[in-house]
Amino acid sequence: MDRNARTIATEINARPEQVGAAVKLLDEGATVPFVARYRKEVTGGLDDTQLRILSDRLTYLRELEARRETILGSIKDQGKLTDDLAKSIAQADTKAKLEDIYLPYKPKRRTKAMIARENGLEPLSDAILTDRSADPEAMAQNYVSDAVPTTKDALNGARDIITERLTENATLLGELRDFMQREALLTSKVIEGKEREGAKFSDYFNHTELWAKTPSHRALAMLRASKEGIVTLDIAPEPEAGAARAEAMVAAHLHTRSDTPGDKWLRKVAGWTWRVKLSLSMMVELMADLRSRAQEEAIQVFSFNLKDLLLSAPAGARPTLGLDPGIRTGVKAAVVDATGKVVATDTLFPFQPKNDLRGAQATILNLISAHKIELIAIGNGTASRETEKLVAEALKLLPKSVKAPTKVVVSEAGASVYSASELAAREFPDLDVSLRGAVSIARRLQDPLAELVKIEPKSIGVGQYQHDVDQHRLSQSLASVVEDVVNAVGVDLNTASAPLLSHVSGLGPGLAEAIVMHRDLNGAFQNRNQLLDVARLGPQTYEQCAGFLRIRDGSEPLDASSVHPEAYGLAKQVVSACGRDIRDIMGHDGALKNLRAEDFVDESFGLPTVRDVFTELEKPGRDPRPSFATASFADGVDDITDLKPGMVLEGTVTNVAAFGAFIDIGVHQDGLVHVSQLADRFVKDPHEVVKTGQVVKVTVVDVDVPRKRIGLTMRKDGGKSARQNSAHKPQQKRPYSSKGKEAQYAKNKKNAHNSAFGDALSAAMKKH
Repeated sequence: MDRNARTIATEINARPEQVGAAVKLLDEGATVPFVARYRKEVTGGLDDTQLRILSDRLTYLRELEARRETILGSIKDQGKLTDDLAKSIAQADTKAKLEDIYLPYKPKRRTKAMIARENGLEPLSDAILTDRSADPEAMAQNYVSDAVPTTKDALNGARDIITERLTENATLLGELRDFMQREALLTSKVIEGKEREGAKFSDYFNHTELWAKTPSHRALAMLRASKEGIVTLDIAPEPEAGAARAEAMVAAHLHTRSDTPGDKWLRKVAGWTWRVKLSLSMMVELMADLRSRAQEEAIQVFSFNLKDLLLSAPAGARPTLGLDPGIRTGVKAAVVDATGKVVATDTLFPFQPKNDLRGAQATILNLISAHKIELIAIGNGTASRETEKLVAEALKLLPKSVKAPTKVVVSEAGASVYSASELAAREFPDLDVSLRGAVSIARRLQDPLAELVKIEPKSIGVGQYQHDVDQHRLSQSLASVVEDVVNAVGVDLNTASAPLLSHVSGLGPGLAEAIVMHRDLNGAFQNRNQLLDVARLGPQTYEQCAGFLRIRDGSEPLDASSVHPEAYGLAKQVVSACGRDIRDIMGHDGALKNLRAEDFVDESFGLPTVRDVFTELEKPGRDPRPSFATASFADGVDDITDLKPGMVLEGTVTNVAAFGAFIDIGVHQDGLVHVSQLADRFVKDPHEVVKTGQVVKVTVVDVDVPRKRIGLTMRKDGGKSARQNSAHKPQQKRPYSSKGKEAQYAKNKKNAHNSAFGDALSAAMKKH
């Protein structure tokens, strides 16, 4: 563990002893949220991000150690393990390096080199390598036999033996891997006759760029095009100078330094080995690395967006009317009260074919009046703007004495998935599937987190090429995000649904259902200790979950905070030092200003925990989510045809990708702010500037109605630079040659970055 601890400590900027302590806690069953919040003294304050990386890397390193032991055992059983080999195996720090070392000893099927050895040709290969001045063809004549009919066959056999040695040379493989990772080009070419079928991939019909610099969204797009049989992909060094350098690297391991017959023949063997064997294996390896790298970046983008969405500001516990827009099937309406309980449903038909506009308005007004509606949540799907206009006109008919509800356009991503789910069927057995979506839309305005956890994260739709990545890895990552967010916000034990409770530290679906069942049978929990009365919820689980569960107005005031029950004694000691009642202190800024946290440190609780207790006493159960705000869509801008360059609009960020951010400006088609247009400075990662759900102001730069593409900017110059650059798009085809290829690549890269409407952006808009 010491070795793994040192490795991980370097990667997460921590000390090995911190890593060791965290690993011990995780191995004992503690969750990341629990360790991050309640074991700061033990881990030295490692946060949840560091702990997530630690957990992932620990899994990889333990797999590496297990593989190392397997390989050592295999080579030892073969009687071939030497001290130097054992040292090399011990020093291998990646799975790739470990497998390179193991390659010569790995059991394999019968190869051409094996056959050549069986035919007695290994002495010939050794002789050629030893005596470079001799003519290989003359030497081969001595090895002609019934099994080896000609000198050509003998030389081919010797070549196969030497080639196998080269392809199993760990040092050579490492050098070639480093070279390819630096200089290999990724090339995509359309398959003849597939142009029309694969039109959406036209940006990659003749595309070349450095493998190392290929962004995840382009890599995943090309990999998908290849999978669908539209393009062929290749990863290779530059055809002229690059290939020659690779062959020279192979030849260097044969020590060919002269023009003797032996060296000339060996150089040909080196070239053949590269072209036929090593270039293919390197291409396969780099293709797998490209896929893995692109997937990890895409998963990371999805995780960032999901976290931002789950942390969206809640509108609060207010009576809400949810509207799920539709044209022919009608607008589905559902009213939920302040607790989220469904109290009324209806279907409106203001559009074709019924066109019952007045009837729809009358229904909306009746629902507002009957249920004292404060919020109206409108789904952002088909007919969203038409429905929003319907609501706006209806609100104008309200008496002046009645305060008009606030209307908000809400993302309905995943609502249809939830509506048809088994969970929704259990929750609303008597409610039509189409109406469940309206309920979800209303509730996700009240509390986005509480409602969105009911939906499979992959169905929420804030990912980038999410169907092209490792689904198991994606699910793991998104589950971690949900767990971290739920526990950061905290959960009301007496109102939370089972799906929300299931993400609390230490709990799962089974215990969450048990808690809800216990609550239904015995009434609201009065204090956290009553959790121990829940079936199958023992002391260890209680330790993990208690601090993240809140009880408002219970018998123990501290249960409304994130102070863990194990620290209640400390909290009461702090309160006692104030000489005031705990209820007078909790929630009052400055109540503890005359106390020093350092004075309460003891053997049980260190300074981090004491400071957390101070913070919680002053702001119990604080919500890390921002204050509620909404975007106001411009009147008269309802369709993409209404947009004009130069318009300044307000919108909501719906998705953030590596290449920019998509913004809902209320015209049924999200616009794209390219990464180069997000700010008046260089932006490497769009997440530095924008978050999913954020309200932003944008300027329209370019509108392509036929292709439904909207270019936006957040720069102060209103996108003037983007419009200028869009008139000078870089050519997609990049001519590479041995001279000036790097300069050409750098020029193309600069142009593509500066233009918000370059080829990469076009592909991104197609995908979205």
